[in-house]
Amino acid sequence: MTAIGLGFIGYGIMGDRLLRAALDHDPAVLRTVGVWDPSAEAMARLAANFPGVARLHDPAEVIAAADCVYVASPPASHLEHAHAILGAGKAAFLEKPLAVDVGQAERLVAGAAGARAAVNFPFASSLAVAQLAAWLDEGAVGAPQSLRIEVAFARWPRPWQEDAAGWLARRGQGGFTREVVSHFLFLARRRLGPLTLLAHSVEYPGGDKAEEVIAATLTAGEVPVRLSGRVGGTDKADHNRWTLEGDLGAIRLSDWSVAERRQPDGTWREAADAMPNEKARPLVLKRQLDSVAAMAHGRPHPLATLGEALDVQRVVEAILAG
Repeated sequence: MTAIGLGFIGYGIMGDRLLRAALDHDPAVLRTVGVWDPSAEAMARLAANFPGVARLHDPAEVIAAADCVYVASPPASHLEHAHAILGAGKAAFLEKPLAVDVGQAERLVAGAAGARAAVNFPFASSLAVAQLAAWLDEGAVGAPQSLRIEVAFARWPRPWQEDAAGWLARRGQGGFTREVVSHFLFLARRRLGPLTLLAHSVEYPGGDKAEEVIAATLTAGEVPVRLSGRVGGTDKADHNRWTLEGDLGAIRLSDWSVAERRQPDGTWREAADAMPNEKARPLVLKRQLDSVAAMAHGRPHPLATLGEALDVQRVVEAILAG
């Protein structure tokens, strides 16, 4: 098959990460056709970092040049770009959330039936998640009985997100629940079933600043889930755990990329090939891009569907509504 031409709308943190991965990818599978960002500073940074990458003039030019467009802009712009991409008959690879309004996201999903579209939840391509799935399949957990999701941050936004603090630190589009918790809810939904929110609370520091503390109980399929998140209480920039308990054992994912299995003596043992997120991320992004190419060709792929992303967004926005 011919290589997929991938265009980029947005050159922030995620745009830069995926662009670097795309430029390192097999050119017979994927080629980069160009990037657009409304920020002159971002485009100057692109020119300095990758002078050979085409700097396009607007989203329409990206869409016209590409077979598939990756939308890595702030959330308030996702809906407009998604409609334009799908309306042009191109494939869309979208950042979450689908929109800042759940009703608008629902209308997008309803109108996109049959479209080539997916959402960038990298756990769909995670090596650590693949290890968790293998343990589940071999019966290490037995019948799942409960799931615990915990996230904590020394401060928010995290140090590498300071350039995007203008929206990440605000209630309208940002906050750690949309940015981080959504990934772990996606994993719960993918592995255990649709999400149903039962109870929830949120604490805001005042003004239009993003949340500082959340707590929720929900179900994923038939499995009870307890969720907690906070800014503070850890000296780590980003600490998280996804722990699944069953009648025969327990497994967990720690700090994005480390699969662990509880031993008979109660201690936790890492998978033999476990690696820190900084080392795992390039491998995961390569797998994501292989799947993006498959999606754009209309072939089966494991990427998050629009429906899965919408299910996650409903829960996230309900928690943030208080």
